[in-house]
Amino acid sequence: MSQDDKELEERIHRARKHMDRLFNDIMPTFGIVSTRQQRNWRPPTDVYETEESVIVKVEIAGMSEEDFAVSLSNRTLTISGVRRDPDCKLSYQQLEIPYGHFSTAVFLPYPVERNEIRATYENGFLTVTLPKLRPHRVQVDKTATQDSTC
Repeated sequence: MSQDDKELEERIHRARKHMDRLFNDIMPTFGIVSTRQQRNWRPPTDVYETEESVIVKVEIAGMSEEDFAVSLSNRTLTISGVRRDPDCKLSYQQLEIPYGHFSTAVFLPYPVERNEIRATYENGFLTVTLPKLRPHRVQVDKTATQDSTC
C-alpha cells in the first residue's frame, strides 16, 4: 500500500469516527429510535360541484370540530389543523396514519357566496359547502316621460 493510500485510509477512518460521535450525540442514548417525522401533510381531498354549490370533502378522522381552521382568500379555500397522536409511542413498527400539522388548499372554479359557506364534520369527513355566487339582477325602471324630439 502506498503512502498516499495510507493517508487516505487514515482520513476516512477519522471522518467515520467523527461522524459516529456526531450521530451518537444527536440520537437518544436508550437505543430506540423514533421514526415519527414531524412535517406538514395533506389529507385526501375531493372537490365536486352541484348545480348550486362547490363541495370540498376532506377525509380526516380522529379530529374535533374545533381542531380545524377553514379560511377563504380570494378563490382559494384553505383547510388546516393538527391531528394529535393520542398515544405517544417511542418506536413504530409500521407508520401509515399521519399525525401533526396538515393543510390542503383548493382553488375554487367559481366565485362563492361568502356569507353562506357551511362546514360540517361527521364520521371522519370534513365537508365544506360553498354556494356558487348567483348573478345579481339589476332592476331596470321605466322612465316616466320621454321627449320624442330628436
